[in-house]
Amino acid sequence: MAIENGTFLVMDVYVSDYILEMGEAAGFLPESLEKERLVGQVQRDNFRKAHQAGVRMAFGSDAGVHPHGNNGKQFAYMVQYGMTPLEAIQAATINAAELIGWSSEVGNIAEGFYADIIAVRGNPLDDVRQLEDVDFVMKGGKIYKQ
Repeated sequence: MAIENGTFLVMDVYVSDYILEMGEAAGFLPESLEKERLVGQVQRDNFRKAHQAGVRMAFGSDAGVHPHGNNGKQFAYMVQYGMTPLEAIQAATINAAELIGWSSEVGNIAEGFYADIIAVRGNPLDDVRQLEDVDFVMKGGKIYKQ
């Protein structure tokens, strides 16, 4: 149905590891930890199946469950569960822009688009984990981190 209707799937397949590693110390309820033990891998397997079936994917995170700033860890999990690094990056840019109805303004590096750009030291197509350590941030043409 997702394919037939052009529906995007937005899943955080990183959050399971965070909950299982840090959940108890972060005050998660025991039943929440148990639920994660039961469904975390099923969620990831379903992510892989959906991707293999051709479901459109957009980047999402449960930042709020895990600390803001950990969002970049999601890329490696998306790759681990079936996407190429380029597909994961496109899920966070082109696809996410289309999902929110802003594809004519964001999600691309082109004239007339917002100048929202990040830079990392290495090539994320070779190692998508490069996106976990962002060295440069420009938003709307203004540099926020250099």
